[in-house]
Amino acid sequence: MAAKKPTTRKRTAPRRRKPVQRARTTRRPRGGPIGKRAATWLAFAVAKHGEKHLQTVSSRQDAAILRITHEGCPRCHGNGQIFTKGKDGSFTGSKPCPAKPTKEKAGRMKVAMAARFGPDKNSGLIGWTCPCGKKEKPRYRDAKAATKALRTHETRKHGGTTVGGAWYAQVPASTAPAHAKVPVKVGP
Repeated sequence: MAAKKPTTRKRTAPRRRKPVQRARTTRRPRGGPIGKRAATWLAFAVAKHGEKHLQTVSSRQDAAILRITHEGCPRCHGNGQIFTKGKDGSFTGSKPCPAKPTKEKAGRMKVAMAARFGPDKNSGLIGWTCPCGKKEKPRYRDAKAATKALRTHETRKHGGTTVGGAWYAQVPASTAPAHAKVPVKVGP
């Protein structure tokens, strides 16, 4: 009699596996000397601030690349994206310019200069304000990211209830339409 072949175990498909929460890469000490705890707190605060700054700079660079490659575009007027408006003329969001870029490449030095210096360094970015007085300067690439940041603020400071807020966009000074600087209410 032939030996019975063992049945192969059916494996779980990758899409059905449950995601596992990743462990933190650095462990925060909870006890120990006060100097060590203070130094750890300071190191994490500086790292968090630096991460936010790097995100802002990369958003500015993305916006600068769009402005440089869409310079002279008749659809977006050189902004690289189109800010949409509601029936009342207020700002409701943004979408990428559907037109083909007027330039193929943007030089690294031009992008760095446009992202760091001058009055237009935040052009093409979106900020938000809250009725409580908290506001963030234009640093988000689109209205979706700005809304997410506003909702995070509302969760932390207002207990998760929507108190109403506003987006605002910065456009290049040469092409500033009237509706772009008007804040629009977000939420009820």
